[in-house]
Amino acid sequence: MVIDPRNLEVVDDEMAQVFRAMTGAQRLKIASDLFRSARGMIASQLTAEHPDWDERRLQEEVARRISHGAV
Repeated sequence: MVIDPRNLEVVDDEMAQVFRAMTGAQRLKIASDLFRSARGMIASQLTAEHPDWDERRLQEEVARRISHGAV
């Protein structure tokens, strides 16, 4: 996989300090919340685009998109 440096974000020094002060559990909670939010946004978009899809088809497509097609 080729990484395009224009697509990388650099963490601000102050934000890095905030993250370093957190416990591992706090950082994992943030990651989990972001993941759940991303899944919800993708599901909402797909539901609007494909109102005829059942829940299983919707969740399969969400998983495919989250995993970049690896599922």
